[in-house]
Amino acid sequence: MTAWYEDDEFWESFAPYFFTPERIESSGAQADELVRLLGVGPGGSVLDLCCGVGRHSIALARRGLAVTGVDRTRAFLDRAKASAREEGVTVEWVQEDMRAFKRANAFDGAINCVTSFGYFEDQAEDLIVARNLHDALKAKARLVIEMMGKEVLARDWQERTWERMPDGAILLQERKLKSGWDWLESRWTMIGQQRRMELSFSTRPYSGAEIKGLLKQAGFREVELFGSLSGTPYDHRAVRLVAVATK
Repeated sequence: MTAWYEDDEFWESFAPYFFTPERIESSGAQADELVRLLGVGPGGSVLDLCCGVGRHSIALARRGLAVTGVDRTRAFLDRAKASAREEGVTVEWVQEDMRAFKRANAFDGAINCVTSFGYFEDQAEDLIVARNLHDALKAKARLVIEMMGKEVLARDWQERTWERMPDGAILLQERKLKSGWDWLESRWTMIGQQRRMELSFSTRPYSGAEIKGLLKQAGFREVELFGSLSGTPYDHRAVRLVAVATK
């Protein structure tokens, strides 16, 4: 049976939700924040693991960085390539599973954004990804992981939500937690004028302490936690969980 994250229909069907015009527009400001957290200057090399349609990769390339964008979904990379051509920037695009991409001591920084971590039922595979990211960095380089933290999820918990998409379709989201808060099962139903789609997926939510422990286990010598890409504290007012790990 194909795992949900290997199902191209899932990624392509829900791309309008993942990559709304508002999110695309926010990429430039987020790239500035990522550059500050990474401490990388023009000419530095950055890995964007799980780059999607390349919105952060392209924004970083516009700021003079040498960017490698890695994703497993061919349709996303095709869109990323087209966007890069339109923007007039050069990015290296690689189609690869996040567990398999390896390039030792190659990058001055790395990013993994928008909760693109915690996909695997066996947590040992998350550790493989973290170790590959560690090994891909040069000495003293930094990794930024940005996700929905377990504490933020618990504070703002809603079992069911709905929202209207830009094309007029309605997206219904249903969430169910496994005992112990170690696994989150989600079901998304998209209801449009022409068709109805329903897809399910599951992820592992991480707390601040848990992601910090995993990154330390992967070999990072220092891990700082923030509540946003702008560097606010990871406290009761946090909007996201941002881990900045130094090799």
